[in-house]
Amino acid sequence: MSSTPTSAADRPEAAEETGDSPIGPVHFEAAPAPRESELSGAEVIAHFVKHLPMGPGVYRMLDRDGEVLYVGKARSLKKRVTSYTRLQGQPNRIMRMILATASMEFVTTNTETEALLLEANLIKRLRPRFNVLLRDDKSFPYILVTGDHEAPALVKHRGARRRKGGYFGPFASAGAVNRTINALQKAFLIRNCTDSFYANRTRPCLLHQIKRCAAPCTGEISLDDYAGLVAEAKSFLSGKSQLIKTELARQMERAAENLDYEQAAVYRDRLAALSHVQSHQGINPQSVEEADVFAIHQEGGQSCIQVFFFRTGQNWGNHAHFPKADKSLDEREVLQSFLTQFYDDKPCPRLVLLSHDVEERELLSLALSERSGHRVEVAVPKRGEKKELADYAAKNAREALGRRLAETSSQARLLKGVGEVFDLKAPPRRIEVYDNSHIMGTNAVGCMIVAGREGFAKAQYRKFNIKSEELTPGDDYGMMREVMTRRFSRLLKEHGEERNKPEPEDAKTNATAPAPDGASEDATTEDAGNEAMPAWPDLVFIDGGLGQLNAVREILQELGIDDVPLVGIAKGPDRDAGREKFFVPGRDSFMLPERDPVLYFVQRLRDEAHRFAIGTHRARRKKDIARSPLDEIAGIGPTRKRALLRHFGTAKAVSKAGIEDLTTVPGISETVAKLIYDHFHE
Repeated sequence: MSSTPTSAADRPEAAEETGDSPIGPVHFEAAPAPRESELSGAEVIAHFVKHLPMGPGVYRMLDRDGEVLYVGKARSLKKRVTSYTRLQGQPNRIMRMILATASMEFVTTNTETEALLLEANLIKRLRPRFNVLLRDDKSFPYILVTGDHEAPALVKHRGARRRKGGYFGPFASAGAVNRTINALQKAFLIRNCTDSFYANRTRPCLLHQIKRCAAPCTGEISLDDYAGLVAEAKSFLSGKSQLIKTELARQMERAAENLDYEQAAVYRDRLAALSHVQSHQGINPQSVEEADVFAIHQEGGQSCIQVFFFRTGQNWGNHAHFPKADKSLDEREVLQSFLTQFYDDKPCPRLVLLSHDVEERELLSLALSERSGHRVEVAVPKRGEKKELADYAAKNAREALGRRLAETSSQARLLKGVGEVFDLKAPPRRIEVYDNSHIMGTNAVGCMIVAGREGFAKAQYRKFNIKSEELTPGDDYGMMREVMTRRFSRLLKEHGEERNKPEPEDAKTNATAPAPDGASEDATTEDAGNEAMPAWPDLVFIDGGLGQLNAVREILQELGIDDVPLVGIAKGPDRDAGREKFFVPGRDSFMLPERDPVLYFVQRLRDEAHRFAIGTHRARRKKDIARSPLDEIAGIGPTRKRALLRHFGTAKAVSKAGIEDLTTVPGISETVAKLIYDHFHE
């Protein structure tokens, strides 16, 4: 057993932690290594304790391979880590974590607040298996009213806020943003086209014809009047919706009194669009201007945290999270760990409402205030409208978890059925399905989708652009060979040591217990439903008959892989769903009863593979169609390309132009003109 602690300065992530830490430069403390090579986990930890300070900091427990098992923060590093030196009285899972520890690393901080922020940052990046983990972490979309153009646009934005303009949100989903933008276009006639599209318009586009854009690009509205529409849109998004509706109603009545019924109808349609936006926001609190509401519900060993976003007095949607946490942790512990990770890379409002009080609420408030640059109140409402919001979020959390438990139970039964039908040793934890898509061999792609105990694992999906130039266009067998060669060659290289790795014992047992006194706030291990999906598939479906299956078998045998179960799925006569024929090596082909649940499940997998493959192919084909021949000319950037298209109209006309004609275009010298001419007249 290696008991030498890793120096932070020698590890790849050390520079990242010291340079880009959310709290500024931090100091790593690495204790000397114990000389004895036979020390157990508790003895290793006891050796490190001798060299620890009494101040705050963050500690990491590492296994023999250097993988981080657990990240925790402490007000006193020495006191906290000392609690792990005693095996007696420890819960079974905590004991296993201690015994697996071969080394530790420490970071001292100035305050406990800094330790809390750093802990959240490291957990999200390192994803230790003994911590509460935020599974579906992602950036939420915003509505951006651009501020770097004479005619601002209304667009969806996700990611860093680098572009100048007003950001409104967050919204719970991209669909909520799209619906809101569509309604706001009808209400305020704000454009959503790109700046390059705007610059090249010579007549109004279709959106103007269907009354969803005022068409400032062609002067259908003056820039001053358009700026007025933009100001109204910003006011509405800033919470002044009633004021805007009152003003529109007044203008509609004035137009009707002046017998200008056409203009009155325009105001009427804009009012209806605004009402549509608000009707889709559900509850709109009167006393809460800006807040995020979190509610947690636990059942069946799983947790669901429902998040509602309220901005400018309007409800911008909700999202359900299912964090990975040991079932021994109560709701307060899971919620507290979740909150620190949730706001690690997201802006925090001035008010955070919780359904359950957390142990370190004041510390959390200080940490979020420090990160946000403004005071953040973390409260547990007891009465009034805020309590109603928390209760409403809790109701949604309870219902979302109920749906998930029902789906998980159904999924487990289906996987068990799949294991029985295809003679697997156990229900599969990871199923991979492969499919190809192309049109007459062009834009050929191969795709892999993955499913497991929790349904489709979209983060594991992969696409393969077919690169071989030796393939005959439309050679499905050759495409499948290339896909499988690339996929499993890389799998052998990156995860070869994990082949035939048995399912972890702690994924099969439900034995859990509370964390020891003095242990970090979220000491956990993974439970039966939360273990990480394995890298190697337990079952592979090939969309195709015996020919595709044999091609895949040959490739795997060449790679020395003969223990991955393969199944070919051939479409039935007339491609009828329900009459699929299955090919399994060593068995005669067979069909399943038309109403067999396993058949429906396999059809869902195959249809998802079709959807992903066709969507990937269409995206690649669309990109090729949109590519201009001018893009292939070295030295022709966006500005010259735009000038050429403005002058000649199309790329085809550019290709037919002579050198003298090309030099009349602004920015095109005789040298560049000759370069363009030679490109099209080789």
